[in-house]
Formats: sequence, C-alpha cells, structure tokens
Amino acid sequence: MKKTKVFVTRIIPDKGLDLIKEFCEADVWEGELPPPREELLRRVQGVDGLLCLLTDRIDGEVMDAAGERLKVISNYAVGFDNIDVDAATARGIPVGNTPGALTDATADFAFALLMSAARRIPEGERFVRDGKWKTWGPMLLLGMDVWGATLGLVGFGRIGKAVARRAAGFDMRVLYYDPHAKPDPQLKATPVDFETLLAESDFISLHTPLTPDTRHLIDAEALSRMKPTAVLVNTSRGAVVDMDALYEALRDKRIFAAALDVTDPEPLPANHPLLTLENLVIAPHIASASVTARGNMAWMAANNLIAGLKGERLPHCVNPQVYK
Repeated sequence: MKKTKVFVTRIIPDKGLDLIKEFCEADVWEGELPPPREELLRRVQGVDGLLCLLTDRIDGEVMDAAGERLKVISNYAVGFDNIDVDAATARGIPVGNTPGALTDATADFAFALLMSAARRIPEGERFVRDGKWKTWGPMLLLGMDVWGATLGLVGFGRIGKAVARRAAGFDMRVLYYDPHAKPDPQLKATPVDFETLLAESDFISLHTPLTPDTRHLIDAEALSRMKPTAVLVNTSRGAVVDMDALYEALRDKRIFAAALDVTDPEPLPANHPLLTLENLVIAPHIASASVTARGNMAWMAANNLIAGLKGERLPHCVNPQVYK
C-alpha cells in the first residue's frame, strides 16, 4: 500500500521529522530559505498533508494547488497568522499549531533581552572589542535597574505568565494588559488598562498575537506615553510595533532602549536605520531556539500532521469547528 504523501517546507529537528518519515512519504525542502512561492505551489500538488513554518504564506491558492487530497495543515509554530485559517476551515481542513512547546524558552529569552538592554550588555561588549575600554569609570555605560522595577506585560497568556514568574525573582511589580486573560491567583500581577501600563512601566514586554487590533499597537502615540527611561521588549510578532515610530523614539531618546527578537519586515534589511542605533538590542528571531523547545515543537507538529492524515482529531487544533 502506498504511503500518504506530505510536503515539509523546511528541515525540522529529528524528533519530529523521523516520526513523519516513518509514517509517510515526506518531501522535505532542504534549503536554508523558505521555498519560493512558485516552488511551494508546485510541491504541494497532490499532497495529503502540509507541514509549514511561519515564514510560509499558506492561503487558499496553496490549498487549492494541493487539491482535494489535502487533509491537514500543521504549523511549526505557536502563532498561525501565516495561514488563512478561514480558508482552511471553509475547505474542511484542520490547522494545527504547537502551543506550550516554546513557552519557557521564549520567556527566558525575553528576560535575557530585557536584562541586556537595561544593562547595555551588547553595547559594552562592542565597546571592549572595539578597543575603547581604557579604565573603570563611574559614568561608563550606565544602565537601568531591573530589581524592584515595574514590568508591564502586553498579553498574559502562557509566555506572559512565564515572564511574570521570572520577574518575581527580581522583586518586580508586574502589571499586565490583556482584555481576554483571566487573573491568575498564583501570580502577583495586576491587570490594568493599556494607558496605565504605558505610563507606569519601566519595562514593557510584548506577548500578544498579531491581529488587526494589535498591528502597530505600539505606535508613535504609545511610545510617547512611555517613560523616557523605559525599555521595550518584543518577542511576539514584529508588526505589533511600528518600526518607523520606534526608530524615531530611540533616535530622539524618548525611551531608553528597545530589544527585539522579531521585526517588520523580517529579516530587517541591513541598511535599516534602526541598525545604526546603539540603544537597540536585536536578535534574529531565536527566542524559541533551544534544543529542547525546538525538538518539542517538531514532535508536536509531527503528531498534529499524523493525526490529520489518519483522520483523527488534531491534538492542537486552531479551528476545531471543522469537526462539527
């Protein structure tokens, strides 16, 4: 009996890829960059399943190119704004994601970015490597205190709550803005409105999905309401922040610093003006890049894919209405 056929849009950790290859015939795109659009449309033709990444735009055109055999789309990510979920639902195709797999790795990284920007660690490292370090100085590279500061979390889901738990070790006052979150009695965190969070936070960390309501949530007006000593951290989606407005705020020192793991566009062009600023810490979207987290993501994505191929309910489905 011929195995079912799937297209995997990038090499993922063996913990998941081996499962897929054992179960079905897997066509794996081995390039470092995502498959070009025309290649994606060609390679999905006649597949039973698709495992994609957030760098792949999966819309109705892709689904129609795959054809009637397409039973499941498994996204190797927690977010799924790269997929037209409505189009998938209309075609009866379940869409899977990987919630929880990267929570702690991302929370660790968010806090690492926060600390790095606050204490100017990357700037100090460049200072040494450039041969500028002459002696100890009382005014050299002064940063912002983290201990006892106020942390504002925009989004209070799994990752936001994990960051709040880390903040407790620094005796931080934690505020959060999330219209959809329920209070967690185990966490010392106070819900506030968005304006209060902007005005009172020393650090603002973004953990919200990208939706029409959150696109450019941090715009020029929001940045103007922040403290001049504030640090902005983003490990959610790049488009939650208006990059041009952020550049102007950092350039004019209307906020102290920013630390970004995600940008808009992504990757950020090498000639982007943000990259000329010393008060910006930037990483290439690696918040979940730990061996454990990425392996668990692969395992979850593989299990979603295989469940869909079997005609079973996906363990983690973002459009459960397809089963009704």
